[in-house]
Amino acid sequence: MARYRGSVCRLCRREGMKLFLKGERCFGTRCAIERRGYAPGQHGQRQRKISDYGVRLREKQKVRRIYGLMERQFRNTFHKAARKEGVTGEILLEYLERRLDNVVYRFGFAPSRQQARQLVRHGHILVNGRRVDIPSFQVSEEDLVQIKDKSPMRDTIKEAVSVAEHRGFPGWLQLDKEQLSGKIIGLPAREDVQYPIKEQLIVELYSK
Repeated sequence: MARYRGSVCRLCRREGMKLFLKGERCFGTRCAIERRGYAPGQHGQRQRKISDYGVRLREKQKVRRIYGLMERQFRNTFHKAARKEGVTGEILLEYLERRLDNVVYRFGFAPSRQQARQLVRHGHILVNGRRVDIPSFQVSEEDLVQIKDKSPMRDTIKEAVSVAEHRGFPGWLQLDKEQLSGKIIGLPAREDVQYPIKEQLIVELYSK
């Protein structure tokens, strides 16, 4: 399946909640959910009865869209989490949070995960002093994530960090705003994921 290229605001409306795919616009009154809080399309305002399968599917689609993964990527991440000992749903969310593109977004280096993915892809990100251009790269505890010194995006990234300060940073990350670097001081816990996600529904969906 090709990557989605349409309006990301339609995805938020389809899921009936803010997925924060548009950066700072999602925090203002111009957000599509604020103006049209119903599903897109001609019949979007109709009340529909959703089956149990539909509820689980929507939860999976919501999480997949939040983190910007394609279906195969998401399924592979789930199966990787299922093979690890522990609570599968929580391990799945930990893997998603530890993705490099998500960490770049969480540090405030980019206003959205999509733009964070571009920063990674274009070689602006260093992990422990080495360039990493794979968005799915899993960071580990004590890793140092920083912007390349000669990156032409440094001024833009500094502005993004200043804007992101009002939303706060998770406790497992430590940001050095002046150096445009951040350290992984722990691993993400379930409470660090602030979205209203019911991960058990995703486990049930893939377990059938």
